[in-house]
Amino acid sequence: MIQNQKANAGQNLPYIAGITLIATLGGLLFGYDTAVISGAEKSVQAFLITGQGLSTWVHGVTISSALIGCIIGGAISGVFSSRFGRKKSLIIAAVLFFISALGSGYPEFLFFEEGKATMGLLYMFNFYRIIGGIGVGLASAVCPVYIGEIAPANLRGRLVSLNQFAIIFGMLVVYFVNWGIAKGQTSEWLNNIGWRYMFLSEAIPAGLFGILLFFVPETPRYFSMVNRDQEALRILTKLNGPSTAQHILADIKNTVEHHSGKLFSYGKTVIIIGILLSVFQQFVGINVALYYAPRIFESMGAGKDASMLQTVVMGVVNVLFTVLAIVTVDKWGRKPLLMVGSVGMAVGMFAISGLAYYEIIGVSTLVFIIIYTASFMMSWGPICWVLIAEIFPNKIRGKAVAVAVAAQWAANYFISATYPSMMEFSGAFTYGFYGLMSVLSLLFVWKMVPETKGRTLEEMEALWEGNPAVANEPMAARRV
Repeated sequence: MIQNQKANAGQNLPYIAGITLIATLGGLLFGYDTAVISGAEKSVQAFLITGQGLSTWVHGVTISSALIGCIIGGAISGVFSSRFGRKKSLIIAAVLFFISALGSGYPEFLFFEEGKATMGLLYMFNFYRIIGGIGVGLASAVCPVYIGEIAPANLRGRLVSLNQFAIIFGMLVVYFVNWGIAKGQTSEWLNNIGWRYMFLSEAIPAGLFGILLFFVPETPRYFSMVNRDQEALRILTKLNGPSTAQHILADIKNTVEHHSGKLFSYGKTVIIIGILLSVFQQFVGINVALYYAPRIFESMGAGKDASMLQTVVMGVVNVLFTVLAIVTVDKWGRKPLLMVGSVGMAVGMFAISGLAYYEIIGVSTLVFIIIYTASFMMSWGPICWVLIAEIFPNKIRGKAVAVAVAAQWAANYFISATYPSMMEFSGAFTYGFYGLMSVLSLLFVWKMVPETKGRTLEEMEALWEGNPAVANEPMAARRV
């Protein structure tokens, strides 16, 4: 224990915190881009879809179109992060966020008459949303990997969880922005102009993110993978102190050189677990609550301004429970939080399903929505990203994370695009399905997911190779 305390004493905490905060701006933009549509979706429907007599299915596809880009961004993230590095991949994501913000707010640019809805304009709007989605897909994969590869093992859970906090904080910020834009305005103004301001507002954090990225280093694990060991050692020394840096670099080199780096070098189980973590995170239905929150609250009887305000309240609750996850993830572990969250989500969704079946709409519905989202934010929201950043061995991390994130966005797209049609069929069935997925997620974590608390990233190689000493005891404890 004394040895571990001495090693930790060499950590440059202000430097680590500064790098992490800049990297988490990618998470903030992830959340911002994801939730900005919640305030604009009814106006987009009125401006681009209803006027042309298009179907509910087209509405669902348009609102979810950014997710197509997210799938692409997630799928290419492994190639980008391996070929260009983690830092340059995040810079590319920042540029895509900026282009999408401007284009989504003013899709008529160069080619179309302003204010006149046409099929061509609808296609162009979806194109810009897909561009932003590629940025989200890249950031969602690379940000937790970047933080995970920078962070010391004793801080990694909390620091990677900060990325989820940034995602939820980004959502809260845009809920306030959307509420501020919509407050006191007529529906006609919102349908013609207001929704544009909502999308354009994203250009500010996107520009800031792109500029600040020039002041952070590449990760030492990436430098080691491309045989730039001196640069890796320099960054590790600045992060952890000279004595600890040498040990960490030796561990990194050992794992990087040991395997070919093929996706299934460590077997199929770790890849399947990564994919299922991602799929369950979406199949529990969280993005339905995030994308369609104002519409859900309006269906409960709230007015336009009140529904936006209730969305803000939900955003505040989400932030508070994400903080709970951050302060407990390295104390309680990953599995207990995931299992408790699954139980809470199941309770919330089955209750909402029952209320929908009996057509009971009121405060009780809001309460159970908050129970559901709070349970997600203290568990599957941040912990899924922590595990995706942790469970894969160094040599396959870029490829494996890309597969897991692409699966996550594909699941997200499926759930979000099918929600309007499912609700037309039956609200009780829709929410009951999400409740069932919550129960299945509990069983999956209980049976398949390993506990990674306290383990170094290099240790995961031995874990997946079936080393019983590693499986039962973290490396930090064995070094004492």
